[in-house]
Amino acid sequence: MNKKQLILGLVALAALVALLAYAQHKYPFNWHTFVDQLRLANWSKIGIATGCIYLGYVFRSVRWALLVRHNKKVPPFALLGTQVIGFTAVALIGRVADPVRPYLVSKKTGLPLSSQIAVYIVERMFDLGAMALIFSVVLLTAHEVLPHPELLLRVAKGGLLATVALAAFTVCVRLAGGAVASFMEKSLGIFSSKLGRSAGNKIRTFRAGLDTLRSFSDFGAATSLSLAMWIVITLAYLETTQAFVASAQLANMTLPKCMVLMASSMVASGFQLPVLGWFTQIGLVAAAMSSFFSVAPEPATACSATLLLVTFLSIVPVGLIWAQFEHVSLRKVTVESEHAGEELVAGEPLD
Repeated sequence: MNKKQLILGLVALAALVALLAYAQHKYPFNWHTFVDQLRLANWSKIGIATGCIYLGYVFRSVRWALLVRHNKKVPPFALLGTQVIGFTAVALIGRVADPVRPYLVSKKTGLPLSSQIAVYIVERMFDLGAMALIFSVVLLTAHEVLPHPELLLRVAKGGLLATVALAAFTVCVRLAGGAVASFMEKSLGIFSSKLGRSAGNKIRTFRAGLDTLRSFSDFGAATSLSLAMWIVITLAYLETTQAFVASAQLANMTLPKCMVLMASSMVASGFQLPVLGWFTQIGLVAAAMSSFFSVAPEPATACSATLLLVTFLSIVPVGLIWAQFEHVSLRKVTVESEHAGEELVAGEPLD
């Protein structure tokens, strides 16, 4: 963490402490009830949820192996360690550690880092598309009344349209990536030449990643793995919320309602600062539970903290142990991957 990030973190921490103090004064929080919610929770369900999250990492390993198989064949589970260690780095260090996974895969397979960054971009595209598709289908087929139904219906339709648009854009880039990149460079270059070049380079990188999908069967396999992964992640969210049996709203949580919480969690996790981001995410998801489903602050906070533990932090012990066996320093590999990525950006764009 550099000096600027440290100062930003301290400012954010001070603001968070002040906000918590104000909230505690205006809306007294019963810590005894909070502890009771955790004590009475069904920890078998939480264990099942954790198992689902672990299974998700297996799907990630198989998918990445699929995406590199035309360049180098690797066993389906050979990249599991790179996924586990990479997400452990993100959990402990923040989003600055996102390049760790492609960097570790590059080191392990001997493939160029540029190709693995391209695979990473394609992977995130599949994540976004699968998550949006599941979210939209669940909400559009829901047979229950949800809070703010008009808003959620618009969001669900928007998510479905965005998925279709993303698929269409992907096909265009796959078939004519150079032309699309040049068009974006010229269009955005009207406003900023730097912005135009950046957009063009990113599209070329995306096109290079799509070269891993050379047939409809490749695309179908990657899509199936992505959907399977996000289905088990969704199940993890549902099992965790339903584990809080002392709260009627949480114990009777349905899949459509859970999708709303899941979307709130995904938005909150998109701006992760080291450690501090854990607490902001807990607060935002707890606030969503209270505002959307009238969950009391104590069970909402207990459930939100457990969701963070299960879906985001449960991999940390495994990742730290795995890193020891692989002789990987999380902080060192984060710095190395960041510098390697910067060198790639400063270099020639991908063809």
